[in-house]
Amino acid sequence: MLVLLAGCHRHGSESGAIVYTPDQFAAPEATEPPIRIAVTAAFISEAGVGVYEKLARYLEVRTGYPCKLVSGFSYRTVDKMLAAGAIEVACVCGLPYVLSQELPNPPTRLMAVPIPANPRYRGRPVYYSDIIVRADSPYRRIEDLKGRVWAYNDELSNSGYNLPRAFLIRKGLHKGFLGKVIRTGSHEESIRAVATGEADVSAVDSLVLDYERWRGSEYARKVRVIHSLGPSGIVPVVASRKMSPERFRAVQRALLEMHTTPEGKAILREAGLLRFTSAEDTLYDDIRDALNTARRAGCMGLQL
Repeated sequence: MLVLLAGCHRHGSESGAIVYTPDQFAAPEATEPPIRIAVTAAFISEAGVGVYEKLARYLEVRTGYPCKLVSGFSYRTVDKMLAAGAIEVACVCGLPYVLSQELPNPPTRLMAVPIPANPRYRGRPVYYSDIIVRADSPYRRIEDLKGRVWAYNDELSNSGYNLPRAFLIRKGLHKGFLGKVIRTGSHEESIRAVATGEADVSAVDSLVLDYERWRGSEYARKVRVIHSLGPSGIVPVVASRKMSPERFRAVQRALLEMHTTPEGKAILREAGLLRFTSAEDTLYDDIRDALNTARRAGCMGLQL
């Protein structure tokens, strides 16, 4: 079961499209329960769900376990399902991962992390929080936005909430600086809100903005970046602690070796990735630093 909610980015061209023959992706016989996988934050925006379909089919073949594609769960619901073992693997935002590791018995562990292909990321498993305004607006610095409308996607988003909150606190702009603050529900909607004038500013996942620009989104064309926060540890692939060692190893190996197979390379190219790699928990220390900045300031919102 592959649960899709939001994604981030891809680079490439239509000439890199993948063509599969039926025998390449014949699903294994369902002799065991499917590996249940969720994506609440990822490397492609919501418009690129077809890539996840291909990834699910690829994992079926490489692991020998069936996978199914469904959607519709929130960050919070997926966190609960991981803890219960109802979902075994998830690509999650770094902030919920960090929060989960603070629990006495952390419900998840790192499995793999993606490395974006865009040269901006220098072959590292990182991304940025891009602060955007309308392309035709007069704003050039964050200080120009006093009293303006800020849009954000979700309180559990690192790039959309955690990093910009710490940024505002560190600049002393967390007390009455912003005007109205609105929740959009996704980075794509935040981009649309700024492009259409519903909001003046937003902080969005750089991978989502990359992808939206690549696919020619009219909204992405109407915004520009005035500041970037990061780099920050990229969205990790995590596994429930309730997942069996055999199933964990099967999925992890399939991901880490994906760049060595023709089919895997094609999917990675379409997703805008070089490969998956392993990572240490310290990759997410920058997220912890931003979170602790808010805690010390007693400011868990974007404004006091």
